[in-house]
Amino acid sequence: MKLYTVSTGDIAYRYEKSIVLFFKGARKVLSTSVFNGGYHENFQAVFNHDGKVGSGMPCEMLADTYTEHMQILAKRIGLDPDMVTGMGTAADMENVAIESLKYKELTVTAIVTGGIETNGGRVGDPADYYKPIEKPDKLGTINIILVLDADMPPGTLARALVTCTEAKTAAIQELLAGSNYSTGLATGSGTDQTIIVANTEAEIYLEGAGKHSKMGELIGKTVTKAVKAALSKQSGLNPEAQHNVFKRLKRFKVTTQSVWQLYQEQAAVTVLKPEFLETAESLAKEPLMLTATSLYVHLLDQFLWGLLGKDEVLVAAEKILADIAAGYDAESSVLRSIAVESMMEAWSELFVNIVNDKVKKD
Repeated sequence: MKLYTVSTGDIAYRYEKSIVLFFKGARKVLSTSVFNGGYHENFQAVFNHDGKVGSGMPCEMLADTYTEHMQILAKRIGLDPDMVTGMGTAADMENVAIESLKYKELTVTAIVTGGIETNGGRVGDPADYYKPIEKPDKLGTINIILVLDADMPPGTLARALVTCTEAKTAAIQELLAGSNYSTGLATGSGTDQTIIVANTEAEIYLEGAGKHSKMGELIGKTVTKAVKAALSKQSGLNPEAQHNVFKRLKRFKVTTQSVWQLYQEQAAVTVLKPEFLETAESLAKEPLMLTATSLYVHLLDQFLWGLLGKDEVLVAAEKILADIAAGYDAESSVLRSIAVESMMEAWSELFVNIVNDKVKKD
């Protein structure tokens, strides 16, 4: 089906679990894909493909290497493998988000699919992949096709890629999405891919794509908005879903299961697990609990980033715990030291005490 017509006249179609952008004229393309990646001026199209066999199932590999897989896939969807570049993903093409902004003669359009619930990470997280060959078993999770309706030199196209990446990271950070590999906030997934397309035939020629340029501003706004929309469509990652202390604490291994285990260890178990979890989930969304916990976690982040010292965090964190306790007429827990484990332990003990009190009253 015809999905979208870009200001360049290029048409995006969605078919066979793919989104293909067919070019109407000469285009400059910069791609991060290992399949015909890098800078090119002779491509006929670019594409994004959902490699899953079915919903919730693993991605299908059509060959031993990722490049060979993509070549076969390009032919399957009616493209010349030598004249295109493409990206693979486990995101559904139906959950694509498209945003476009215009300033005078310049139009910027972002076509984004994404989901980081299983592969989201923070740059610098511990990694174990190091092989001098293409990685065949994982496909990208936040894929961006960014169309710039202006001509520009190759270096500006590269700068646009940097600005686009910053915008993607800003979107994820504004959602406070945590890394799956550390206690940090995610900056993307481990396999994100981006394709930047510039219109060689455009009448305007621009040399700026950084944050001080109008094109950089449009890239930032369109990509940030489209990434947020795609994440919301694909996995429900949005401000409403993040309005929950367990979403904020997941990167610290604090979950409904962990507080239930703590309840079993520290209290006389008098309620059924579903009753406990129902109360815990309700408490997790209450304004006082969520707001105070957010501040508590940010103190920990600033300590881990080296922006606040132990003594400074200890005083502020103890006050926050005391404020939470006072708000729920509960006894505050003891914060033994400033470290991830001890701070999460103190918070969890207080949370379990409050849940226990609520259950007894009910």
